[in-house]
Amino acid sequence: MPLSNHLFSEAVTLLQKLIRTPSFSGEEADAADQIQEYLATYGIKVKRKGNNIWCYNKFYDPERPTILLNSHIDTVKPNEGYSNDPFCPEIFAGRLYGLGSNDAGGCLVSLIATFLHFYSYQGLGFNLCLAATAEEENSGINGIKSVLPLLGQLELAIVGEPTLLQMAIAEKGNLVIDCISNGRPGHAAREEGENAIYNCMKDLEWFRSFKFPQQIEGLPPVKMTVTTIKAGLQHNIVPGKCEYTVDIRNDDTYTQEYILNTIKNNVSSEFTVRPGSLGASSVPQDHPIVKTGIAIGCKTYSSPTTSDQAWLTIPSVKIGPGDSARSHSADEYIFLEEIKNGINLYIKLLDTLPLMLINNPNKYKNEIKYINN
Repeated sequence: MPLSNHLFSEAVTLLQKLIRTPSFSGEEADAADQIQEYLATYGIKVKRKGNNIWCYNKFYDPERPTILLNSHIDTVKPNEGYSNDPFCPEIFAGRLYGLGSNDAGGCLVSLIATFLHFYSYQGLGFNLCLAATAEEENSGINGIKSVLPLLGQLELAIVGEPTLLQMAIAEKGNLVIDCISNGRPGHAAREEGENAIYNCMKDLEWFRSFKFPQQIEGLPPVKMTVTTIKAGLQHNIVPGKCEYTVDIRNDDTYTQEYILNTIKNNVSSEFTVRPGSLGASSVPQDHPIVKTGIAIGCKTYSSPTTSDQAWLTIPSVKIGPGDSARSHSADEYIFLEEIKNGINLYIKLLDTLPLMLINNPNKYKNEIKYINN
């Protein structure tokens, strides 16, 4: 089934409306309204909890496996580097500018167009659940995590994030720890006190240079980065406390418990783990969705960034139009051609997936029986 130019045009128009509608994490209500109203023009009844909305294909059959199509509604706040209005969706030289255009508006509207493409098709061997969810950017408790139990039994997920249409088959987890190096205040002009900044320098160097043993080729299994530091009250007082934050990205080579124990055994600073830590995820390379992606020309890779994929306990891949390097940048944009190619790729992926299942009859006989019915 070829892509309808009408769906592509509507996808761009919807994205422009979303750019005009501020939707910072936790403040996505108006953007969710926009999506709900758009789906209603197709007669689609959506379910909603907070700022999360979801819906199913017209001929949903609870006996069939369900594939989740998910991307997020929320954006970060615009940074000071913008030279244009972040809420003005201008099109120039084939680029659509605006906050959230690349992360992840282009993916979201592409998945919506894909869902509409298949919505009334009776020959699907599976169900589709479209979920546009909130609070991805801040890993909030009112995002996808809050509605996953309401979506029903899911077999597979396609998560829309800007990946240059490459398929991320693994994603690093994210830990954030807040550290405190203690000393003793004193007068800077005399040999008094114990400088907390000097005390933490050894720990800072450890975080910078320590390498967890790498078991397979590719990205380092754990990356630790000191991202903020704060100490001192004024120039003539030896600081008695130095506070700093460490951002930690990890794949599933090491558990987060093991990583935290390693840190505890090597640094003198006290630390606490921020809530909302995201676990690493991966999908086997012989899974049909991965083999389907490769068959239609997708490159696979391990993603260093996190997404709502971290909350999923089912096989999932992350893929979408746009470039992660543009995310959270000033004058954010996405190419219109990327959106068109994204819709085409999502459709081709779902069109080809049943063939990959049929070519693995012993392993996926239960899924195949629904495709043949």
